[in-house]
Amino acid sequence: MINITHKSNTLRKAIAEAVVKTSSEATIAAVKNRAVPKGDVLEFARVAGLFAVKKTADMIPDCHPMPVEFTSVSYTFSDTEIHIQMEVHTVYKTGVEVEAMHGVSVVALTMYDMLKPIDKGIEIAHIRLVSKTGGKSDAQKLALREVCVRSKAQAVVCSDSVFRGDAQDKAGAMVVERLLDQGMTVNPLVVVPDEVAAIQACVMNHAHKVDVLLFVGGTGLSHRDVTPEAVRPLLTREIEGIMEVARRYGQDKMPFAMLSRGVAGMVNDTLVVTLPGSTKGAMETMDAIFPAVMHVFAVKDGQKHG
Repeated sequence: MINITHKSNTLRKAIAEAVVKTSSEATIAAVKNRAVPKGDVLEFARVAGLFAVKKTADMIPDCHPMPVEFTSVSYTFSDTEIHIQMEVHTVYKTGVEVEAMHGVSVVALTMYDMLKPIDKGIEIAHIRLVSKTGGKSDAQKLALREVCVRSKAQAVVCSDSVFRGDAQDKAGAMVVERLLDQGMTVNPLVVVPDEVAAIQACVMNHAHKVDVLLFVGGTGLSHRDVTPEAVRPLLTREIEGIMEVARRYGQDKMPFAMLSRGVAGMVNDTLVVTLPGSTKGAMETMDAIFPAVMHVFAVKDGQKHG
């Protein structure tokens, strides 16, 4: 199975469809009237489909076990066809399209098994995905991607040792790479010492030139960790929820994320976020908040990024 530990739980939905073709209207009438010798076809098939959705990970090797929050089966009829729709919801890190397709296929196969004694021409016509939401193709995420593409970003490393040349930066370079992956235009990386004055000068120098300004380092509890103290007084509007999400996301993966003192908010029209100095911590924060954090530009004033 692919690694999904870096993903966040979101509401994900999928609808799949299958069509069972019969050879006569008499078969459809028998189904509707609950007159099939093997029993109530619609109810038996529905229950089988519900079980199938929950057992998908046991049957399809690359599917992840997941909590299934909602499943429904619905039927519509034509003269000689039964159209089946299976809808599945989860709040999880990966989608449920395979679960929906597996469920609807078992519904169709159960119908086939129950109807074949009375209709030798029974046939499963097709199984297909009708829709899915909550993944990379979700319309909202595509809109956020468009905001990213129109945005310019600046990353700043706050580190005495990197500034002096005694250590090599890794976290800042990875942050730049992740910003580029989001589709942003990114200015060359800047390095400053762990000094309030230097960090504040960097905010004032870059905030009016870029849409997103990220500080990497200085959010811990060392006496030299002063990035939050430098940045917070310059915020024109703090957005506490950004760091709440980042710390919660990190805490699920290691027990010390709660000690990060990062802050985030707006400096006029620029989004400013402070990230941990460790490469792992910085990447986890990026995973936690991007691209969703870019929605700030859609709700702020509806002008710059529309």
